[in-house]
Amino acid sequence: MTWFFIALIGPLLYAITNHIDKILLEKYFKKGGIGTILLFSSLLSIFVLPFLFLADRTILNVSGLNLFILAIVGILDVLVLWCYLIALKEEEASVVIVFYQLVPVFGCILSYFVLGEILTKMQIIAMIIIIFGTTIISFEVDAENKFKLRKKTVIPMLAASFFWALESVIFKFVALEENIWRSLFWEHLVLVFVGIGIFIFMRSYRKNFLEAIHSNSKSILSLNFLNEALFISGNIVVAFAYLLAPVALVLLTESFQPIFVLAIGVFLTIFFPKISSEKIQSRHIWTKIIAICITGIGTYILLSL
Repeated sequence: MTWFFIALIGPLLYAITNHIDKILLEKYFKKGGIGTILLFSSLLSIFVLPFLFLADRTILNVSGLNLFILAIVGILDVLVLWCYLIALKEEEASVVIVFYQLVPVFGCILSYFVLGEILTKMQIIAMIIIIFGTTIISFEVDAENKFKLRKKTVIPMLAASFFWALESVIFKFVALEENIWRSLFWEHLVLVFVGIGIFIFMRSYRKNFLEAIHSNSKSILSLNFLNEALFISGNIVVAFAYLLAPVALVLLTESFQPIFVLAIGVFLTIFFPKISSEKIQSRHIWTKIIAICITGIGTYILLSL
């Protein structure tokens, strides 16, 4: 069971980055925050490239077709982050992250139509359970105890989950032929080039990015470096866990991420409300807990088959 505790480190680190993203959007990047974080995340990928190169010196031996496919993966990475940040700007991290439980659902659907894989009855039931759980969190209970659809959260997170599933299918296809280090290297290199492209051609993003650095350079740089370091560390830990246990079991531990996000959110709200706060009144907290439990059960059934 050592692999289980190692694999749990990944979702925990990802959960911390979710809250750092929210803090950056609320505290430092109130204007143009989405583009600024997008640029930071893509450009800072350059720092992981030397380590990936040291992990595999044959990293340049990639076929032209696989290189093109990995370029698509890098672009999808940016789209996932962009959609996620749009949702996070409008909603709490503990709500937004639940929608990522739809990734394996989209993955199964893509595998059915693209790869011709057969869906079993239990898989279909599991997918329905996950969709039901995300439907619960899609509605907000207002002060008058009326249900209100979170449109600004649901639409971008559906897109983010779909792009993530598509990216995962494509990445796995290449990683199986090449290896994980080569695939990660070229994926991150493409991210850097996409970031450079955004910086050059998107004037508003470039302007907000430079203004953010100039006005809060130390705080912003330290938080963003920490954020990227935690995210990349999470990726490496999960990749290492793949070597210790079946992929499906490791993916199962990702269902703990919403639990970690909610626990961290409650902790910050109670003890450090000036840093970050979430709605923890009973009508809000129970909606989150129920949605997380239901999607977690669905994910367990889907990935354990």
